[in-house]
Amino acid sequence: MLIRAIEIAFILIGVAMMLSFWRLLRGPDIVDRVLALDTLSINAIALLVLYGLHTDSNTYFELALVLAILGFVGTVALCKYLLRGDLIE
Repeated sequence: MLIRAIEIAFILIGVAMMLSFWRLLRGPDIVDRVLALDTLSINAIALLVLYGLHTDSNTYFELALVLAILGFVGTVALCKYLLRGDLIE
């Protein structure tokens, strides 16, 4: 039962990633593109966690944690750049 739920979650998160990528390409504004990039990183984290559950390996959970930290820092840096025009002030 758990294997079937993980397979369905893989498909649904894959669809969510495709929709986020579509918004990243077609976003009418730069803010929409930043949000789509952040959503894409969250979906990638979810895929890593699901794959870790599927393979019963702890390594993917650690990779998901690193990706979450990098995604957060990247989003904050990109927002700061868009608001002020520079990263270090």
